[in-house]
Amino acid sequence: MNRAYVQTARAAATEQTRRTILDATVDVVREQGSVEFTLGEVAGAAGVSVQTVLRHFGDRQGLFAAAIGHACDQVAAERAAAPGDPDTAVTVLFDHYERWGRAMLRLLGLDTADALAATAQGRELHRAWVRHVFATGPDDDAVTDLLVVATDLYTWRLLVLDLGLARATAEDRVRQLVTAILGDRR
Repeated sequence: MNRAYVQTARAAATEQTRRTILDATVDVVREQGSVEFTLGEVAGAAGVSVQTVLRHFGDRQGLFAAAIGHACDQVAAERAAAPGDPDTAVTVLFDHYERWGRAMLRLLGLDTADALAATAQGRELHRAWVRHVFATGPDDDAVTDLLVVATDLYTWRLLVLDLGLARATAEDRVRQLVTAILGDRR
């Protein structure tokens, strides 16, 4: 009985260490605005040794691939919104862009295989989010495309960063776009 407890506790500690390393990787990438991190930087941010990182992920590419998946899970959790409530969906989206937007824009500006892999998954995640929260189906590609554009990171950048609109005003503009696109579906 005692042995089972030790193994369960060890497994929980291993999972917590893994999660800490992944959180640290995401934080390092977001803070640096680059995917060109070292294992030493991640290990330092996680409070573990490089050997611990390697033991969990094998190499830098294994860590990076796991970190992309971890970041996508975080983004999906942050963007959780019930289908059929466009107003809340836009608020949730703006909360997300306030947290991640600037770092995501820096990553989109990079032309490396790692950056392209990360941003490609981000685009897929955004499209799936649009389909879910605005309840568009596979036969609604045109509507989905327009909603993707209306809620895109670059739309946020244009309204908030480039035009300098207050968040409430920018959110209202995006809600107007969404309402116009959805029409009677709303």
